[in-house]
Amino acid sequence: MNILVTGGAGFIGSHLCEKLLSLGHRVLCIDNFNDFYSPSIKRNNIKGVLTNPDFKLFEVDILNQSEINNIFSSYPIDLVIHLAARAGVRPSIAQPLLYEKVNVIGTLNILEACKYNKINKLIFASSSSVYGGSKKIPFSEEDRVDFPISPYASTKKSGELICYTYYHLYSIETICVRFFTVYGPRQRPEMAIHKFTRQIFNKEPIEVYGDGSSSRDYTYIDDIINGIVNMINKVQGYEIVNLGNSYPVKLLELIHL
Repeated sequence: MNILVTGGAGFIGSHLCEKLLSLGHRVLCIDNFNDFYSPSIKRNNIKGVLTNPDFKLFEVDILNQSEINNIFSSYPIDLVIHLAARAGVRPSIAQPLLYEKVNVIGTLNILEACKYNKINKLIFASSSSVYGGSKKIPFSEEDRVDFPISPYASTKKSGELICYTYYHLYSIETICVRFFTVYGPRQRPEMAIHKFTRQIFNKEPIEVYGDGSSSRDYTYIDDIINGIVNMINKVQGYEIVNLGNSYPVKLLELIHL
């Protein structure tokens, strides 16, 4: 299968590209290597696949509509896995306009390219943050998610909605995958496990938000990748899927571990 992965040099994307190649798929990777964290980390993430003849890298921003259209029209694509986004709840509060532009307009650019090139299978990376401050446990795909509490969550909810619109109008069959705090090798440096481990290793104090009693699901990268891979042949209609661990861990317990 010919699979295009946006954000393919990132934490989840690089693991996904490796897995897809190991399964015999051909992978087109789009990444703009932005400076949200060091681009050298992302280049290191994918250095092991650059020489694979079934892998092709495009250093392109998803906001560059003409370049995106050129890629989509120049290669046969059976499925798009759209991971590219500005990530992180707290940074989105500081830069809401940037998050709206990349995560919403960027997603629209991908959907438009799918429409014009008659690509009708898409997996869209959403987030558990769309559940906002919901007290209902466990979270369900059937829950209302109309009360996001960060710009990042709002953009992911918007992405799900626009994916549905393109499914309705143009039959682009889509699975929206809500990831629950992914961790493991290559995790982004600002994320808790990476950050806390680095601070402990360097004997630095750990910055804790709140009283440490907050809890969240932490989902190992291999489980996330297996989940995505198992969806490849099941993209049908429009569906939302929670992909998480269902075992919440309190922040202080995480630090203790």
